[in-house]
Amino acid sequence: MNLDLLRALCETPGVPGHEDRVRELIRAEVEGLFDEVTTDPMGSLLCRRDGKGDAPERIMLLCHMDEIGFLVSHVTDKGFVYLQPVGGFDPRNLFSRRVLVCTEGGDLKGVMNPGGRPIHIASPEDRKKVPEVTEFFVDLGLGEAAKDRVRVGDMVVMDEPFLEMGDKVVSKALDNRIACWLGIESVRGLKKTRPKAEVHVAFTSQEEVGLRGARTAAYRIKPDIGIGVDTTLACDTPGVPEQDRTTVQGQGFGLHVRDSSFIADKALVQEFEDLAVKRRIPFQRTMLRAGGQDGAAAQQAAAGARAVGIVVGTRYIHTVTEMIHKTDLAAARDILTAFLKAH
Repeated sequence: MNLDLLRALCETPGVPGHEDRVRELIRAEVEGLFDEVTTDPMGSLLCRRDGKGDAPERIMLLCHMDEIGFLVSHVTDKGFVYLQPVGGFDPRNLFSRRVLVCTEGGDLKGVMNPGGRPIHIASPEDRKKVPEVTEFFVDLGLGEAAKDRVRVGDMVVMDEPFLEMGDKVVSKALDNRIACWLGIESVRGLKKTRPKAEVHVAFTSQEEVGLRGARTAAYRIKPDIGIGVDTTLACDTPGVPEQDRTTVQGQGFGLHVRDSSFIADKALVQEFEDLAVKRRIPFQRTMLRAGGQDGAAAQQAAAGARAVGIVVGTRYIHTVTEMIHKTDLAAARDILTAFLKAH
């Protein structure tokens, strides 16, 4: 399993609208895998592998490149940097974090904390309060000089390393660099095989703020089948009722049936399930009450498409400790390659 590639993808900064570093990493990695690679006006990287059939069916994998993060909204005269979030954060996970502020002149390391009193001088009421995301600021240690180096609109990401822990991988940005890895590795698994279908892998932009890049990419490609490749919840942890766990780590890829953005095509779900059983690839059906993913954009673009989601259960999602099981990742890769070969 090519975990060096996953490490590089996760540790490369790229928030919504600022995916260029991730895009260039992927562009270099997919050289020779596709017949055409282009960048669309939204910044999505669109990769096409021609089929060998006449009027081939179009299959589209949608793999978003962006991670949740921040954009600089203000720099005070004393050099404290205030932020606006791009993506959904739980403020309880933001205390005392190390961050990277990505500027035109280079990346700057900083620390993120909320405004207010530290524990030694805080009142009991102060200690109970959970700040809003907008109350957090970044200290770069530069003082007033920060105003000369940081501009409104600069990207800010969490600064944490990629780790292997037994059968697990832990990193920030596994949502959704997992999908970028799967988009590359599933096509690499075709080797010299040419399916009848025309295969499109769209590494999309701005998913975390509303599936924006996927909408324009899907409208351009007009797929017959859209496969949203993403993470999903793995709440197989203390404090969560069994009915809310969504997936259990180590039990295979997630065959995503529904969330608040789409309902998967019933026949397509069954096709994936039958193929997984035939190939002995472990899987579990998944649903979410809330949230969405790029498969919905493919389903609703132009005249519409049949759509389904292939997902990987992830613990502690939207934090710097996102965790996946290696066998679930391998199962997602294997089912995508098998599906493409079958078409």
